[in-house]
Amino acid sequence: MSKEQKDKLTYMIYCIRLFGERYNLFPKQAHSYLKRYGGLAFLDECYAAEHMLSLEDAVEDLSVICHRNGGGLI
Repeated sequence: MSKEQKDKLTYMIYCIRLFGERYNLFPKQAHSYLKRYGGLAFLDECYAAEHMLSLEDAVEDLSVICHRNGGGLI
């Protein structure tokens, strides 16, 4: 695994954990929710831009993306 892949994976794990904390979800629940409503795909596709923002901004962006894709958390 390259350094860039490791950095991206670490970032995504951190975002999942913070998203879970924001909505009182266990990490596994947060992962499932983000996967179901497109949050993980968004993080993967937009990593180059998202990791330049604060983690709070990333969690907010995840909330918006998932809500647009049918998620109920906001």
